[in-house]
Amino acid sequence: MSSTSPSSPVPPSATNSAAASGAARAAQGGFWPVLLCWLAVALDGFDLVVLGAVIPALTESHALGFDSGSLTTAATLGLVGVGIGAVAIGPLTDRFGRRASLLTCIAVFSVLTLAIAWAPNITTFVALRFLSGLGLGACLPTALAYMTEYARAGRRGSAVTQMMTGYHVGAVLTAVLAIVVIPEFGWEAMFVIGGVAGLLTLPLMWVKLPESQAFLEARGKSASPAASPAASPAEAPVRPSALMRGRLLRVSLGIWIASFMGLLLVYGLNTWLPQIMGAAGYSLGDSLGLLLALNLGAVAGLLIAGRVSDARGNKRTVLLWFAVSAVFLALLSVKMESTAVVYAAVFLAGVFVFSAQVLVYAFVGHLFAAEVRGTALGLAAGVGRLGAIVGPFLGGLLVSAGIAYPWGFYAFSVAAVLAVLALVAVPAHLRGSRS
Repeated sequence: MSSTSPSSPVPPSATNSAAASGAARAAQGGFWPVLLCWLAVALDGFDLVVLGAVIPALTESHALGFDSGSLTTAATLGLVGVGIGAVAIGPLTDRFGRRASLLTCIAVFSVLTLAIAWAPNITTFVALRFLSGLGLGACLPTALAYMTEYARAGRRGSAVTQMMTGYHVGAVLTAVLAIVVIPEFGWEAMFVIGGVAGLLTLPLMWVKLPESQAFLEARGKSASPAASPAASPAEAPVRPSALMRGRLLRVSLGIWIASFMGLLLVYGLNTWLPQIMGAAGYSLGDSLGLLLALNLGAVAGLLIAGRVSDARGNKRTVLLWFAVSAVFLALLSVKMESTAVVYAAVFLAGVFVFSAQVLVYAFVGHLFAAEVRGTALGLAAGVGRLGAIVGPFLGGLLVSAGIAYPWGFYAFSVAAVLAVLALVAVPAHLRGSRS
């Protein structure tokens, strides 16, 4: 590593002219990569909602013998699988390419999700949820790496946040679909739909999704149309340990803590907001409406945050977003008499809380060079998934103790403050990260 700066584990790409990158993007297929990465992220949104959507049917019909304990196990192990998949895919996508990795991950997720519909018992159901989570967890960091490299210079923040709207759209559509499908066709139909949706995406990806130009340049390959669909492996894989040495250890720790706190907030609020607002004295109808307002705020926030990040810088924006999140979460602990004010406060909390997590991914994409970007995004997403497990667990503890209101909001506000403190230690730029 004698020729490498201490802040970059691999040499920067030698060819990075704006003109060459613009021509390469034009050759990559216009809007198709944007649409296909959006669809890949929408599958993640499907997975967020689908188990919760079928739990009432599983419980009411006693299908496969499920009870609350085994359902909790299924939900937890599914998230564990997603986290492991996110971490494991990073070195592979940096070695074999974004295209081959994304195709493989979606194929694995789709086939195993489809198989859940025919699970004969709880053990098989849980095992398939875990294994399908491995494939799904690998999709997000791969799509993030691809979109970061596909975006025009100065537009990476917007590209990443706009792609992540697919996550919330997928979640909302799945919830709406469940209302119509489950009573008519049973819980199994939801997994059939999810699996088939993924399988239908694959032929389009095979035809329309080229390899990332930045990856090809970083590996010294030609981006000619005759290139093979799956990039051949590089001489040496990028190891996650490359991000855990020297100055990069401090950078990685800051990113990981922020990602953990971000997904703790996303999953904790999505799981327990109705219950916490109910404990505050709001009606159940209002509580469910507030959950919708929170997620509508998330979509609006994603569209706003990317533009601000592109204009003002990644680090400055992500720090601001987490700091404002902390303020709005703390304000929700104050009982508000006006329904309109409550909805506005929750909407604004959604604007900042959910997009803060996505801005962490955009920041990672900005910081690290193409040679190690997939690994860095995979580790950030994987560690973040631990927060996705801890958030609902923490909320559950507070609800069980009868102190979810107001202490739940205080706890979530502290998590946002910890993300700010962690990111303060991360530099705004790393040398060798322009590709």
